[in-house]
Amino acid sequence: MGLGREEEVEIYNPPQFTPGERVRATRHIRNDGTYPGKEVGESLVRKGDAGFVRDVGTFLQQFYIYAVEWIDRGIVVGMRARELMSLDEVSTLATAECTDRSKGKAR
Repeated sequence: MGLGREEEVEIYNPPQFTPGERVRATRHIRNDGTYPGKEVGESLVRKGDAGFVRDVGTFLQQFYIYAVEWIDRGIVVGMRARELMSLDEVSTLATAECTDRSKGKAR
């Protein structure tokens, strides 16, 4: 029998998000008991909420943890990369795509 699911060591690669980057939650996040002042199971972040990465740390010398400030909620929550998507990257890609389309138009 195996010891469970092995996960990639994220810190061998650069972080996916940087401080100041706008991000959106891709999952609902509930307190697992590590967030002070909130009940275990209480909702911290809702899927679709937007926030800003404040800091990047590591956990167990294996994973990046992103300290994300959720301004509308007034809290900072540690999040994994799989729980986030960049809003800055999306807007940059969308702008580039629109620019490419406009260059291809006949006038």
